[in-house]
Amino acid sequence: MKTILLNGSPRKNWNTAMMLKEARKGAESVGAETEYIDLFDLTYTGCRSCMACKRKGAERCKCFWKDDISPVIDRIFAADALIVGSPIYLGDITSQVHALMERLHFCALSYDDYSNYFTGRVDVGVILTMNAPRSIYDSWYRVKMEGLANSFGALNGAVEVLPCCDTLQVADYSRYNMAGFNEAHKREMRETQFPQDLEAAFSLGARLGRR
Repeated sequence: MKTILLNGSPRKNWNTAMMLKEARKGAESVGAETEYIDLFDLTYTGCRSCMACKRKGAERCKCFWKDDISPVIDRIFAADALIVGSPIYLGDITSQVHALMERLHFCALSYDDYSNYFTGRVDVGVILTMNAPRSIYDSWYRVKMEGLANSFGALNGAVEVLPCCDTLQVADYSRYNMAGFNEAHKREMRETQFPQDLEAAFSLGARLGRR
C-alpha cells in the first residue's frame, strides 16, 4: 500500500504540516509506504490547456507538461491513497492545491464523452486547517469545501474531509498586528482541541493506509 501526502501550505512546520505528518504516522502504523511532498517546493502552474493528454494515441491519465508536478501526478495515479492538506485562506484552499486539482482531473477526463479514463482506485483524504471556529466552517465553508474535495472522486475511491478549526496562527502574537484575535482563546484551543485534531489525522492516515 502506498500513501502520498501533499502539503498545500507554504508553512512546512505549522498546523497543516503537523496534521499531515500525523496522518503519515497513521498510514505507516498499518504498514503503508508513504511519500510526503511540500507543494510550495515545486515549480508548476495550473493546466496549460496544451491538449497533449487529449491527442489520439496519447497515454491516458498522464500530464505531459514538463514541470515539477507532472511526475507527482504519475505517482498519485499509481498510489493507493492520497492525503492533501491545505489551509483555508480568504475562504478557499491555496492556489497550489487548486493547480494540482486542475492538472490531475483534466488529464483523466475524456473529451469524447466526459467519462473518466482512470480505472484504478485511490482513496483520498483532504485535511483543511483554518483560523475560523467550527461553527463558521459548518455554516460558511463546509458545502464549498466538500464540493471541491469531491472532485477527487475522479480517482474512484472514497473521499474524506477532515477540518481542523480555530488554529493557533503564530507562536508569538506580540510580534504582529493581530488584535482581532483572542490570543488566550487561541492558546486554549491549541492545548485542548488541537491534540484531538492530530489524533483524528492519525486515524485518517491509518484508515486510508489499510484499505
